[in-house]
Amino acid sequence: MERRDFLKKASIGAGTGAAIMGAPAIVSAQPTVRWRCSSGFPKALDTLFGGAEDTAKRVSEATGGKFQITVAAAGEIVPMPQAADAVAAGTVECSHTAAFYYVGKDPAWAFGTAIPFGMNFRQHNSWWKQAGGEKLFNDFLKPQGLQYILAGNTGAQMGGWFRKEINSMEDVKGLKMRIAGLGGRVWQAAGAVPQQIPGGDIYPALEKGTIDAAEWVGPYDDEKLGFNKVAKFYYYPGFWEGGAALGWLVNDKAWSALPAEYKAIFTAASHEANAIMMAKYDARNAPALRRLIAGGTQIKPFPRPVLEAFYKVSQDMYREMGSTNANFKRMHDAYAAFQKESVSWMRVTENTFDDFMAAMLRS
Repeated sequence: MERRDFLKKASIGAGTGAAIMGAPAIVSAQPTVRWRCSSGFPKALDTLFGGAEDTAKRVSEATGGKFQITVAAAGEIVPMPQAADAVAAGTVECSHTAAFYYVGKDPAWAFGTAIPFGMNFRQHNSWWKQAGGEKLFNDFLKPQGLQYILAGNTGAQMGGWFRKEINSMEDVKGLKMRIAGLGGRVWQAAGAVPQQIPGGDIYPALEKGTIDAAEWVGPYDDEKLGFNKVAKFYYYPGFWEGGAALGWLVNDKAWSALPAEYKAIFTAASHEANAIMMAKYDARNAPALRRLIAGGTQIKPFPRPVLEAFYKVSQDMYREMGSTNANFKRMHDAYAAFQKESVSWMRVTENTFDDFMAAMLRS
């Protein structure tokens, strides 16, 4: 080996060694942080509850255990409906949940998760990160001492479990249905009686006949919760959740107190969890649906006239909300404009390709 090559490699080795030796010192120089998370979901739902666990695990690994997030199931610290207030008050530092659970505070909360006849997973991600959605939503949350970081998505959901068939809008009238977010308001406007019930309480309500129908997510989670045992008809699509996003509600003061490195690690881990959750659902829903069908579940599409009627109800509702709620109008105007443009692109190639492949593989 020539002398200059030896010196060059020795120099590189010394630099690498210094970096390795320095890494523990960098980690040890950071403070120890302990956060508590009140999840919006029961532990039995490994996909939804697991979104928070995946983020917490990655944050711990990347900080050498210095930043720990303890994830508690819905109701263990505070009931799910009170989690946003608990985060704002600093009772817990964060909650991993669906933002649209809090539309009772303001319907604009829905844009953190989904609105009826809204965007799919990819479209929502694009609006959020590339077209100002994240800033719009967090500007809305800031006066409440909160911010929201995406960390999961279910993809397009199923339309739910029904004791009787839905053949027309007449079948919707008087129907008692567990449904969250603005989807509940659309069903209510159509004559149904929506009820927001936490995931763990849906089965007994459906079993006892307290409700006539219930939506949750899709085959994998619904099978775990056993809805196929108490309702026969499984409808699709869940037009109120074309791509339901989940995320971290974080207390602003707790966030501001974090070192910059911890903020970057938490954000990166959340984005990783966002992709992982979608991958889990795409891998697990198909075999779960086959099992449900084999067990006697009857899957049915909502009739086209029913979908069209609900679409009209939703658009009328958005106009009415926008006329009285500046927060909602600001976000809906931006959201709807982006959705229209995105759909116009996807229908050219994505949808054409998907439809063709579905036909080929079906044959």
